[in-house]
Amino acid sequence: MKILIMRHGEAEHYAATDAERALTNKGRSDSIKSASLCADKGFVHIDMVLVSPYLRAQQTWQAISSCFNAKHIKVCDDITPYGDAAHVGDYIAAIAEVERPKSILLVSHLPLVGYLTAEFVPKIVPPMFPTSGITCINYDVINRRGELDFHIHP
Repeated sequence: MKILIMRHGEAEHYAATDAERALTNKGRSDSIKSASLCADKGFVHIDMVLVSPYLRAQQTWQAISSCFNAKHIKVCDDITPYGDAAHVGDYIAAIAEVERPKSILLVSHLPLVGYLTAEFVPKIVPPMFPTSGITCINYDVINRRGELDFHIHP
């Protein structure tokens, strides 16, 4: 199974709350560039997309959704900036075992995207993600561990 982890695009610095920060035009265009590069690598069909409820992640998904043929899209409250990587890792592992998707895309935030990568790929330091960065992990459902396949950024 392939797990794609994406950090949202560049967002405005100020809003009433962190959850309400909107994407900038650069954030939209950079996210589309990264998603297009990912699609060029053969990731056009995505079985499941999990998106943070925060505005910038929702807008990132809206901007890139035309690059993918996504089967199921869900808002996931657990993948906000300070979500628990171990909890999310267990959730993804359970989805993998029960629903057997071939690919999952998570659209989330720092620092969680780095911690999630390290959760799925043992023995690596959580990587820093640039905005609109996407990491692909080749995940072994049976052994619950993965290997980094590629990292894309605009």
